[in-house]
Amino acid sequence: MRVLYHHRTASKDGQAVHIEEMITALREQGHEVRVVAPGQADERAGEMGAEVGWVARLRARLPKALYELLELGYTLVAYRRLAAAAREFKPDVIYERYNLFLLAGWLLKRRTGVPLLLEVNAPLAEERGRFGGLGLPRLARWAEGLAWRGADFALPVTDVLADHLRAVGVPQARIRVIPNGINEAHFAAAPQPAAAKAALGWEGALVLGFTGFVRDWHGMDRVIRWMASDRAPANARLLVVGDGPARPDLERLAAELRLGDRVRFTGVIHRDRVPALVAAFDIALQPAVVDYASPLKLIEYLALGKAIIAPRQRNIEEVLDDGQNALLFAPGDEAGFEQALARLAGDAALRERLGQGARDTIARRQLTWAGNARQAVSLARLAAERVA
Repeated sequence: MRVLYHHRTASKDGQAVHIEEMITALREQGHEVRVVAPGQADERAGEMGAEVGWVARLRARLPKALYELLELGYTLVAYRRLAAAAREFKPDVIYERYNLFLLAGWLLKRRTGVPLLLEVNAPLAEERGRFGGLGLPRLARWAEGLAWRGADFALPVTDVLADHLRAVGVPQARIRVIPNGINEAHFAAAPQPAAAKAALGWEGALVLGFTGFVRDWHGMDRVIRWMASDRAPANARLLVVGDGPARPDLERLAAELRLGDRVRFTGVIHRDRVPALVAAFDIALQPAVVDYASPLKLIEYLALGKAIIAPRQRNIEEVLDDGQNALLFAPGDEAGFEQALARLAGDAALRERLGQGARDTIARRQLTWAGNARQAVSLARLAAERVA
């Protein structure tokens, strides 16, 4: 098939991984993919945890309402580029990654009749209203509902997120839940845990790990305080793979607690280095997560067979089963989280059993980008048959 792939994402974080891996998987399966997206001539391309500075600066300086009007206005710019690509490429399907106030894919579908698949990773009107504030919330909700209802198939990453789509009138028949995936070949090249620890100079250590853009609400301060307590083994180490706004405070806390080299932050790294670093983990951490997300880090932890600790909430339980491939604790229950940490830290056999369950989950649930691409193509063909 000829796939016209459209997105408005310029950051180099988990969003970029999803985009690049889906494009690669589609092409490897023999499909032609034309990408229409913001220019990304960035010397940091491929680095994980990096944000696009000029976007953040613009958002900080402009009144919210004005910034949001500019976002909506960008739809016209994006549509012209998308329409020009469609005239030349003659796509069988438009695949768009949803972003707030972005309606270019919907406009092109309306004008040409080319089927539209819309990948939805978050309810952005709600998310931005809750965390960053919206100047024009009614306009945001209108644009979001229009985009979601206008797709031939909407592809939320969790069933919890699908509830948001159903609530604005997207029919169940046009919703397909497709979680994040993994590039199995990329992670198959990861070293054995002992070699990964040796590369860090942590031979014989019990390594706790977290990957991604670390924020205050992730609760990593709890892990650092536990590391400094008498409940943590003397050989416990913490590795945070990535960066984020919480890093300075966490580093200060680790210094105050005199943890020294027992806590490390890699900072922004190229994503090709992620498997080799995660391979060192004995216990993989997801201390907190929003209630609709499909965390990419969880899929990576599963692929490398790590013993996972995560909150017991519906979106997480779509992938994790307590006692089979993870230990789950009640969200916000600090004591429960610490009990899970202590239990795993003291039980190597349990870590091994959960790790094997984690590895098996990838095959059992088909949590791969290749599998996701096949599902998307099947839906594109079904949508095309309906149009015909």
